[in-house]
Amino acid sequence: MKIVVAVKQVPERDAVVRVAADGRSVDESDLAWTMNEPDAYALEEALQLKERAGDGEVVVLCAGPERVQSTLREALAKGADRAVHVVTPEDGDNALMCRDTLDVARLLADAVKGESPDLVLTGLQSDDLGAGQTGVVMAELLGVPHATLVLHVELAGAGIKVKRELEDGWMQHVEMPLPALLTIQSGGNRLRYATLMGIKKARQKEMREAPAAAAAKRVDEVLKVSPPTRVKQTEMLTGSADEIAAKLVEKLRFEVKVL
Repeated sequence: MKIVVAVKQVPERDAVVRVAADGRSVDESDLAWTMNEPDAYALEEALQLKERAGDGEVVVLCAGPERVQSTLREALAKGADRAVHVVTPEDGDNALMCRDTLDVARLLADAVKGESPDLVLTGLQSDDLGAGQTGVVMAELLGVPHATLVLHVELAGAGIKVKRELEDGWMQHVEMPLPALLTIQSGGNRLRYATLMGIKKARQKEMREAPAAAAAKRVDEVLKVSPPTRVKQTEMLTGSADEIAAKLVEKLRFEVKVL
């Protein structure tokens, strides 16, 4: 089985993100970068699926400027067999900012077609933009069935059986034919670390560059990028203990949305 895992390089979670001078993008000059966490879970699922099958190949795919090769090397060190760097032709580090979800999905789908995989895995969404649409659009462009919010994958005859997370703790088990595309939910597995031996082996593994087509005209437009406004507000709840508790639960559930 050949599995392609599409990953994205995103700013580290504790990175200080600043708005660029144009007010429509992010200043990337001093950012530290890492693999998108949901994509790391997609990679882990692919590696475990290969190990359970006893054979196969895991190919990791990433689009962007030269800096994304560090993320590809990390994936190779964790156990991926090969890497494909889709080199974006735009100048500067903000190469993907001029592309919308449809255009990014197109360039990734074009690279996937050249591999003819049995299974394509992506993270559910990216930590930076969080659109959650790239994998689904890729499936449509590739003409293959897809499933989202996947926590576990296992082989089932000539196809696969997936475990999907629904709401309120409910799970769904779905059998699917191959080829297929899955977007993986975080938390389904325990992520592995790259070992010293894996890091050494990664230097010898293939990393192929694939040129990407020029960006098409966006179907949407970024008008402004700005940090969230910080607002401090205090609200006093009055009434009996039972009334205050009921009001608090209602606010936590419908306003704060943590319940």
